[in-house]
Amino acid sequence: MNSNSSIDGTAAAASLPTHVAIIMDGNGRWAKKRLLNRISGHEKGSSTVRSIVRACREIGISYLTLYAFSTENWQRPKQEVNALMRLLEKFLQSEQKEMLVNNIRLRVLGQVERLPSGVRQTLQQALEATKNNTAMNLILALSYGGRSEIVHMARTLAEKVKQGLLEPDSITEELVAGHLYTADIPDPDLLIRTSGEMRISNFLLWQIAYTEIFVTPTLWPDFTREELEQILGEYQTRERRFGTV
Repeated sequence: MNSNSSIDGTAAAASLPTHVAIIMDGNGRWAKKRLLNRISGHEKGSSTVRSIVRACREIGISYLTLYAFSTENWQRPKQEVNALMRLLEKFLQSEQKEMLVNNIRLRVLGQVERLPSGVRQTLQQALEATKNNTAMNLILALSYGGRSEIVHMARTLAEKVKQGLLEPDSITEELVAGHLYTADIPDPDLLIRTSGEMRISNFLLWQIAYTEIFVTPTLWPDFTREELEQILGEYQTRERRFGTV
């Protein structure tokens, strides 16, 4: 990434991404480098979430999707999973007022039914409280996996075919997209992954077919608004051809 890039303030707003998705990686390594436990890394990462959400709202990003907890993360040690669930519930409680003040709508993708009941209740309250907000969509991918999302879509379409409601030949890309968790959400224009790992980790597999990807070595707890702006500035210089010339 070109560290000298920054947002072009003279460029049209259309040159900014409508939808930014972030794989927030590196909390554990951040803590290990400081001889702290992994939970401390997640706590610091939670504070980075707050600052980046605020920055995106001020910059004018319409959709921000954060990969907060994957289906694979359930396999982590129980103590860590429980701590992550407590942090999530605390975040939802503490940030609801700011979302209301800043006209941010909270949305969620994933197998929400797998979340603990207390978290589900707090999440539902935040979803309901912010449902009419229009300035920005904050989308949390919780208990989310791209493959499981596609399986869910396939089963839904298969059931419609079985019931005679749908002909197989009528299944199109648009129909598939309309049966994903993101049915009414535009595909990400920009995917950012922190911590330097060169993989997408089962995140929005269908939706990122033509997404611009930026990988930064910065660990998520150290990710700042300044670096976000540098990435957005570089994004503005890219020519997106979507497979054409």
